[in-house]
Amino acid sequence: MMYATLLALATVAIAAPVTDTGLSNNYNGGAANFQYNQGAGTYTANWNGNTDFVVGLGWSTGAARDISYSAQYSASGSGSYLAVYGWVNSPQAEYYVVESEGSYNPCSNAQNLGTVSSDGGTYTVCTDTRTNQPSITGTSTFTQYWSVRQSQRFSGTVTMANHFNYWAQHGFGNGNFNYQVLAVEAFSGSGSASVTVSG
Repeated sequence: MMYATLLALATVAIAAPVTDTGLSNNYNGGAANFQYNQGAGTYTANWNGNTDFVVGLGWSTGAARDISYSAQYSASGSGSYLAVYGWVNSPQAEYYVVESEGSYNPCSNAQNLGTVSSDGGTYTVCTDTRTNQPSITGTSTFTQYWSVRQSQRFSGTVTMANHFNYWAQHGFGNGNFNYQVLAVEAFSGSGSASVTVSG
């Protein structure tokens, strides 16, 4: 089962719910019936099928910011995540802080790095190397970092500094960030989401 984001098939809308200069890239939003209001920091998605997509709102440059969100998210029969998602330019890395997932836990087939406590919960931390896979620079080899919340939730604040600092103990380059979004990804099954994000 696929659990990496294939960016060649992904949809990412990067917006500015607070003070950033954002951008939007709606490459494959039709797969999720993606609708968003950039100024309000809200979006909706509804999907049914096996086309991989990533939709969300966030910032053109990632940071160790506190990201607040609320969501109605239904994906119990879907390979899907509700997560903070982003990239680091160098050393290149893809990262997720998963607040809720559907039928697939991405740490089930990755190297376990322990746990980190943050924002009233415990996250399982894992990593994986993707070899010659689609990335923000084309085809490349890069590391994935994951924090997966053990008790799923649908609203709250994600303190990104806690995850970045823990990952940095395992090789994560805590700087030189590319984009960062509060995202919904799915690659199988059906589901829906309505999300508000700020930070």
